[in-house]
Amino acid sequence: MTPEKPRCPWPTDELYIRYHDTEWGVPAHDDRLLFEFLILEGAQAGLSWRTVLNKRDNYRAAFDHFDPEKVSHYTEAKIARLMMNAGIIRNELKIRSAIQNAKSFLKVREAFGSFDAYQWRFVDGKPIVNRHGSMKEVPARTRISDAMSKDLIKRGFKFVGSTICYAHMQAVGMVNDHLVSCFRHRELS
Repeated sequence: MTPEKPRCPWPTDELYIRYHDTEWGVPAHDDRLLFEFLILEGAQAGLSWRTVLNKRDNYRAAFDHFDPEKVSHYTEAKIARLMMNAGIIRNELKIRSAIQNAKSFLKVREAFGSFDAYQWRFVDGKPIVNRHGSMKEVPARTRISDAMSKDLIKRGFKFVGSTICYAHMQAVGMVNDHLVSCFRHRELS
């Protein structure tokens, strides 16, 4: 039996541990994946990330694997079908925001060449590596997430407040907020 690796304290079940150990904080540069995380972070607003992770495969199926071109063309009939889908969070504002965000995403991609180029400019193209000793030290938002949120809102995005933006930055590796005692901190630094 191998000893347990030291990790951040929040992953408490198999799904969370797998997400923590393989995805959270890993620098992502794929536009489709960045769009997926942006939509899922917005869907999470007011709920737990565990709820979203449990529904993630259903979201991928329901939202055409987060293809922003397809999502941007969703009709009222598609919205009605999504509202009937028990596999996702059936909040009409969040569903409509995903469609609006797809349209805004495509405009940003056209203006910057990729959403990746747009998003990563907020951190000068490289992850911010924090050195937190406890979860109490990890912020819910920063001046960078404030700036990102403000800019996304100006560009027509919805459900992109500063706290959501910071969670997104953590998820896609723009920020390494693994605790220094966590084995992933060193691996991702």
